[in-house]
Amino acid sequence: MSLIETIKNIPKAELHLHIEGSLTPELMWQLSEKHSIALPYNSVEEIADAYNFSNLQSFLDLYYAGAGVLIDEDDFYQLMWAYLSRCSDENIVHTEIMFDPQTHTERGVGFDVFMSGFLRAIEDAEREYCISSYLIMSFLRHLPESDAFETLAQAQPYAEKIHAIGLDSSELGHPPSKFQRVFRKVKEQGFKIVAHAGEEGPASYIWEAINLLGVDRIDHGVRCQEDPALMTYLKEKQIPLTVCPLSNLKLCVIDDMKQHNILSLLEEGLLVTVNSDDPTYFGGFLNDNFIALSHSLDMNKEHVKALAMNSFKASFLPQSKKQEYCNQISAML
Repeated sequence: MSLIETIKNIPKAELHLHIEGSLTPELMWQLSEKHSIALPYNSVEEIADAYNFSNLQSFLDLYYAGAGVLIDEDDFYQLMWAYLSRCSDENIVHTEIMFDPQTHTERGVGFDVFMSGFLRAIEDAEREYCISSYLIMSFLRHLPESDAFETLAQAQPYAEKIHAIGLDSSELGHPPSKFQRVFRKVKEQGFKIVAHAGEEGPASYIWEAINLLGVDRIDHGVRCQEDPALMTYLKEKQIPLTVCPLSNLKLCVIDDMKQHNILSLLEEGLLVTVNSDDPTYFGGFLNDNFIALSHSLDMNKEHVKALAMNSFKASFLPQSKKQEYCNQISAML
C-alpha cells in the first residue's frame, strides 16, 4: 500500500472531536429551514464561505451560532449519525466524542433532548458499523465555574453514559485553575478527565491541567515544547496529547503545516495522537489531517503505524481492546 492508502485503511481511534464542530453547512441549512430559523446567510455556499475565520474567537462565534439550529432530538441524532457514518468511511473503529451541554441548555434544550439523540445514533452505529463510541462532556471555560457545577448536576441521570469530562472553549484568560474545585468533584464521582491546554494558551496551562485538575489526557498540548521539564514529564508519565493539525493551522498556532511539531514529539517518545477537532470548520476529518501531515512533513508508514497505535493506547478502552487493535495494526503493516 502507498502511504495514503495506509492512512485510509489502517484502523484508527479518534479522541478529540467536538460533535457540534462536525456540523456541515448542508445540515446547518437544512435544520434552519426545518425550524424556520433565520441565518445571516442566503445559501449553503455562503455558510461555507463563513467558515473562513481568522482566530479562535471568530471561530467560536460561528460555532455557537451554528449550534443554534440544533433543536429537537432528531437534529442531534442526525448530527451524530453523520459523524459516525464518516467514521465508518475512514476506518475509525473507536471514537471518544466531546459535546458541550451548556451550548444547548442555555438555549432551553435539555439533556433529555440531546442525550437521547446522541445515544440513539451511537447505538445504531455500533449495530450497523461496529463502531464503539464514548461520550466526553465538556465544560465551557469562558463561563463561570458555578455554571460547570450546575451542568455536572444536570448530567447525573446520564452519568453511566458519560465516560469522561473535559474543559474546552476560549483558552486564553481562562486557565485550568479556574475550574479546580469542580474537577475535584468530577474526580470524586469517578469520571476520567481531559482538558484543552497548550494550544492557544501557554505551556503553564498544561502543568495546571496536570497538577490542579488531575487530567488523564491533554487535548492539544503542542506548546509543551516551550518547557523542557514538561516534555520530560509527559514522556515519563506517557500522558497522551490529542493533537489536531488542521485546527492548529486554521487557528494560526502554526503558519504552515511544515512547521508542525507532531512528528518531533512522536520521535521524542511522547504519546501523541492525530485528531480532527472541529472537522467541518477546520477543513478536514481525521484522514484529511493525516494526509495533510504526509504532504508537509517527512512522514512514513512507521509514523502512521505509531500514531494509529497511539490512538488506541491513549483511549479509554479496556486494555484488552487496546491490545486487540494494536495487534490488528501490526498484522496489517
